[in-house]
Amino acid sequence: MAMKKYLILSIFLLNLIFFRTALSSVVEDEEEDLSFLEEEDSDAHSDSNPYGEHHDFENYEDLEDDSSDHGEDSYEPPVVDDKDVAVLKEGNFSEFIAKNKYVMVEFYAPWCGHCQALAPEYADAATELKGESVMLAKVDATEEAELAQKYDVQGYPTVFFLIDGVHKPYNGERNKDAIISWIKKKIGPVLSNITTVEEAEQILKDEKKVVLGYLNDLVGDISEELGAAAALEDDVNFYQTVIPDVAKLFHIDSQAKRPALVIIKKEAENINHFGGEFTKSAIAEFVFENKLPLVTNFTRESASEIFENPIKKQLILFATSKDSEKFLPIFQEAVKAFKGKLICVFVEIDNEDVGKPVSEYFGVSGDAPRVLAYTGNEDGRKFLLEGEITLDGVKSFGEKFLEDNLKPFYKSDPIPETNDGDVKIVVGNNFDEIVLDESKDVLLELYAPWCGHCQSLEPIYNKLGKHLRGIDSLVIAKMDGTTNEHPRAKADGFPTLLFFPAGNKSFDPITVDTDRTVVAFYKFLKKHASTPFKIQKPHSTQKTTESDVISSQESTTNDAKDEL
Repeated sequence: MAMKKYLILSIFLLNLIFFRTALSSVVEDEEEDLSFLEEEDSDAHSDSNPYGEHHDFENYEDLEDDSSDHGEDSYEPPVVDDKDVAVLKEGNFSEFIAKNKYVMVEFYAPWCGHCQALAPEYADAATELKGESVMLAKVDATEEAELAQKYDVQGYPTVFFLIDGVHKPYNGERNKDAIISWIKKKIGPVLSNITTVEEAEQILKDEKKVVLGYLNDLVGDISEELGAAAALEDDVNFYQTVIPDVAKLFHIDSQAKRPALVIIKKEAENINHFGGEFTKSAIAEFVFENKLPLVTNFTRESASEIFENPIKKQLILFATSKDSEKFLPIFQEAVKAFKGKLICVFVEIDNEDVGKPVSEYFGVSGDAPRVLAYTGNEDGRKFLLEGEITLDGVKSFGEKFLEDNLKPFYKSDPIPETNDGDVKIVVGNNFDEIVLDESKDVLLELYAPWCGHCQSLEPIYNKLGKHLRGIDSLVIAKMDGTTNEHPRAKADGFPTLLFFPAGNKSFDPITVDTDRTVVAFYKFLKKHASTPFKIQKPHSTQKTTESDVISSQESTTNDAKDEL
C-alpha cells in the first residue's frame, strides 16, 4: 500500500514537472513564432502625413541649398539665352580646358532651383565677357557623373574657375555683376591705377566695395606690398592713386601722411580707414575684417556670404521689421568689437521667405527680439542672450561666446499635456525624464515631419509600440528632430533610431542598424535590453494555447491513474 502511494505521488510530481515544462515550451514557442507581429492592422497605412507639415531642411545651410529630394520629372527648363555658354561633356572637357587659359565652369542639375536662378545671370555674364580672354561653360552633372565625381561636386550649383587647368572654387555672389567683377580681377591686374577724378567717380558708382591706396608713387616697394595684399582677395577690387582730388573722393584727407588706405562699401558702416603698418599681411587682415557688412541681412542671396566665410561663429539678431528700427542700431554698434572674429547676422522674423524658417530652425518663437550665438553647422551649439537687448549686454554676450563661456541653448516643443500613447512623445524639455531614466530601456526615433522614410516607418513603429505597451521596463518613443534638440541625441539623417539601455545612460546610445520591420526591431530589443522581457501574444491565442497544455496534463494524469 505504501509502495502504491509512493508511485502515485511520483507520477503526480512527474506530471507537474511535465506541465511546467510544456507550458514553458509553449511560451518559448510563442517567442520563436513572431509571425503575428507582422499581421496587418486596418489602420496601418494612411495617405496623410502623420507628423504634420513643417519646413523641409535639416540644417541652417539647407536654406541656401535646396538641391535635395527633387527629381527630373518635375523640372520645366526656364527659357534662357545662353548661346555664349559652352556646353561641356566628358568627351570635350579636357580639350576645351587645354585650349583656354581662363575657364569658369558650372556643374549643375537641371531640376535644381538655385541652378535655374543662376542660369540667366551666368548667361548674361558670358555674353558681356565675350571677347575677353575667358570662357564660361557648364556641365550637366546628372549626365556627366564621372566628371562631377572627378571634381568632387557635392551640391548644385558648384562653380569652379580654372587657370591653365588648375581649378579653385568660386564662392562669390550668384549674379552677373559679381561674376564679372570677380573674373576681371582674376584675369586682369590685381591692382589698378586711378589717374582721373572721372575714373574714381565711375568706380564708386559701379562697385559695392573697393580698396584705395593713396601713395607717393605708383611703383616701388609700397605699391608692391599693396599688390601682394590684393592678390590674396577674390571679391574686393584694389586701386592706387597719387592724385589728391581722387583721395578726397574716397574720404582720405589730401594732406594725409602717405601711404594711406581705405575700404569703402555701400553699407551702413561704409568707410574704414587703415591705421596699421603698410605690409601685405596687415593690409590683407584689415580688408578681411572689414569687407563684409558689419551686420549681414539674411536673405537667400546673402546666404553664401555667410555660409562660405572662413569665420564660422555667428552672432544673430532675430527681430520683426518693426522692432529692427530700435534694436538693429544697438546690435550694429555692439558688434563693432567683433569684426574679423564673428559673422553678425540680422534675421527678420516676419519675413515669410527665409526669416520664419530660420527662426523655426533655431527654436526662436514669438515676435520678441532675441540675440543668439551659433558655432556653425559642424558643431551646431547655440547660446541665447538672456534678458533685454542692450549695448553692454550684447557686447558681454559676444565676449563670453568667443571665450566659450556660455551654457548651450537647446530648442524644445512644449511638453505634451498627456503622453500615454503606445509611442511616447519626447521633446527637448522632457528628454532627461523619459530617455535618460536609468530604470528603462528606451528606443528613440529621431524623425523629420517632411521625411518620406519617416512617414513610411510610422505604421511599423506604432505597431511595435502597440505590441510592447505592456512591458513596464521598455519605452518606445519618438522626437521631432527639427524642433527639438538634446546633446545626447545626434541625428546623422532622418530617421535615426537610437537605443538607450537601462543602467547605462552615461554611455553613448546604440545606433539601431537593422531591417525596419516589427520583428527585426523586436529581436534587436531582446538582444540589447538590460532588463529581459517577454512579448505578450494576443490574448485569445494565449488562452487557447494554455488550455491545450492543461488538457494535455489532465489527460496524462488520468492515463497514469488508469494504468495503476
